Amino acid sequence: MKIEKIKKNKSGKYTLKLDNNESIVTYDDVILKNKLLYNKEIDSDVLESLYKDTYYYDIYNKVIKLISTRLRSVHEIKEYLNKNNLKEEDKNKIINKLLEIGLLNDLVFAKAYASDKLYLSNCGPNKIYNELKEHQIDDDIINEVIYSLSEDDIKEKLIKLISKKIKNNHKYSNYLLKQKVINELYCNGFDKNMIISIYEFLEVSDNSNLEREYNKLCSKYSKKFDGYELFKKIKEKLYQKGFDINEINSLINEKNNE
Repeated sequence: MKIEKIKKNKSGKYTLKLDNNESIVTYDDVILKNKLLYNKEIDSDVLESLYKDTYYYDIYNKVIKLISTRLRSVHEIKEYLNKNNLKEEDKNKIINKLLEIGLLNDLVFAKAYASDKLYLSNCGPNKIYNELKEHQIDDDIINEVIYSLSEDDIKEKLIKLISKKIKNNHKYSNYLLKQKVINELYCNGFDKNMIISIYEFLEVSDNSNLEREYNKLCSKYSKKFDGYELFKKIKEKLYQKGFDINEINSLINEKNNE
């Protein structure tokens, strides 16, 4: 079998045309490695090597493209390579090459990952820590990255999140809202004591929500109850919603005297 023509494509790859009308699209590295010259005769062993090396560089370039979309951890690339039919030595060769040229670096990845999660999502340090563990990042790297996160930035993030939740609350009593916010942000990886401290610092008032709920209940039950029965029903419902009993009694007394 003989190579009749070698043509460079717009993509940067090369098309090898064989005398049996077969065409093979490959890379310059493969051509150089296999010493493919114009009009060179090739046997079945060279042809097999040609296909094998081309597949290797296909995977390698797909990995490069994958990394170009965003930074990847070593673990992610290993997982990707495991989905392809490559020998273990070829997988290691790709990983080592990427580490050597700096396209893979778990420290750089972890710093970028933590920064994006803190500033572009609702994740706190503890959740970021756990997610980096899932990427199988070395513990020393994770600790270094988490420790480097600015406490002021974390507090600022919490203030924004808590303030937004308070502002958009039109349903819960202060007590229930506080518990809901604490649980949600704690599950998102923020320190519980820091959440409570910031929440209490904001000094949330329950009065507007209490009166709003009172008016809604009054409108709902006034068609069925009146007088003492109406106030009793409203009081029961407000208490079930988690409002403070003293504030409920105060509001009902105020409404009763109007």
